[in-house]
Amino acid sequence: MARLKIGLLGGSFNPAHGGHRHISLLALKLLRLDQVWWLVSPQNPLKPRAGMAPLAARLAGAGAVASHPRIHVSDLERRLGTQYTVDTIAAIRERWPEPAFVWLMGADNLVQLPRWRRWRQIVETMPMAIFNRDRVGYRALAGAAAARYGRNRVQRPAELPLTAAPAWCFLFSRLHAASSRAIREGYKPPPNQASN
Repeated sequence: MARLKIGLLGGSFNPAHGGHRHISLLALKLLRLDQVWWLVSPQNPLKPRAGMAPLAARLAGAGAVASHPRIHVSDLERRLGTQYTVDTIAAIRERWPEPAFVWLMGADNLVQLPRWRRWRQIVETMPMAIFNRDRVGYRALAGAAAARYGRNRVQRPAELPLTAAPAWCFLFSRLHAASSRAIREGYKPPPNQASN
């Protein structure tokens, strides 16, 4: 029986928006995943508490935006009692040893990855798919994390879920204009706005 392939998209989702759904649908297609789990964080340790909507509101918003049978919105970090990605990944791997998991994130997070707690352990525990973000992609590929693990870059995204970590791929896909920060600051992009 084939292993279930699951993408994990962690974040504050403050608020969730079409960009989260956009990269989830791309992950399902390009990585040939069976599911994507949105892990709505109770509190990202690198983000201020001020301006953070209550977890219940962010979960409800994420559920409304996801609106897809293969995208599952979860408060798993709250239930596991984890705050840092490295601990969340370890707990997920222990609880669900059979599926092939892939960590999904934007290029902006690849830039700041060396600031994450035990970031090398994250990279060496779970394959990672990096999605391009406006004005960040090439800087991410020139950053410390990409340089350190350059030899582990996978060129065929569909192979990533079943490749042993450390393994990562970078997806230069169509960009989505939505941003949680812009939404919080009152900017609302026109429907279906995207840039290349």
